[in-house]
Amino acid sequence: PRDSAVPAMENTTEVSAFFLLGLTAAPELQGPLFALLLMVYLITLIGNLVMILVILLDPRLHRPMYVFLSNLSLVDFCYSSTVTPKVLSGLLTDDKLSSYIACAAQMFFFVHSGTAENSLLATMAYDRFVAVCRPLHYPMIMTRNACIRLALGSYISSFLTAAIDVGDTFCLPFCVNNVVHHFFCDIPAVMSLACPDKHMNELILIFISSFHIIFSLGVILTSYLVIFITISRMHSEKGIKKALSTCASHLTAVSLFYGTATIMYLQPSSSHSMDKDKILSVFYTMVIPMLNPMVYSLRNKEVKSAFMRVVVQ
Repeated sequence: PRDSAVPAMENTTEVSAFFLLGLTAAPELQGPLFALLLMVYLITLIGNLVMILVILLDPRLHRPMYVFLSNLSLVDFCYSSTVTPKVLSGLLTDDKLSSYIACAAQMFFFVHSGTAENSLLATMAYDRFVAVCRPLHYPMIMTRNACIRLALGSYISSFLTAAIDVGDTFCLPFCVNNVVHHFFCDIPAVMSLACPDKHMNELILIFISSFHIIFSLGVILTSYLVIFITISRMHSEKGIKKALSTCASHLTAVSLFYGTATIMYLQPSSSHSMDKDKILSVFYTMVIPMLNPMVYSLRNKEVKSAFMRVVVQ
């Protein structure tokens, strides 16, 4: 039997709102979860904003690598802000309703931010490839215009992907119920509520997700394969350490992002476990955006030095 406290819309062809089950239904866990996620969110906002400001204010960091890093911080800021405030509101007030438009908008900005991060990580790998393998040609290849085109390309492709994914999901009628077994309007969770045959829509989603992930991973893996071949041929220990240090932070961020994204999206909806999806989603929507600034600041001497200069001034 359905809990009477959970609003549902049975046997209808239109849904005007969705009910998000949230992270937990246990009242005793909502307070501690709110405090924990609020702390994570504040660290995320402060860490990414500080990263952006440090790069903007220090002329020594006005280089392609840090231009892309500031864009990555901006995307992480938006990524987390798309999901976390609604989750915090649900834990604090128990208001878990999301209008049809609000759900579609959240899904759009979430997909947009995630796809932009995916593209930016590939762009940063290419930048590291040029820096390590073509150091003499680096200024000619990674010009200001080239950086602008690469960054804009990431945002434009992510906008188109988000538009297609949201359209692909919300073109389906939701005629079973409006209860989303998730804490935000993620595509697999919302699409599972559609009542007709959604096999083609799932295939479109898997194809688009696979294309972006495989293409970006292809760029990253190819770049690092050539980088490691180049490093193996170096005779200078100092040169090897310098080359590895420029790649270590990016490799850490790539491992965190693609590990969860691959598990989450490159599988049909029938293979999804809602509880497992929630745990993975907390990690990549809230934890990874918090960790990225730490990864890049703690492992990068130039960022740490720039931060100290900005603070002292």
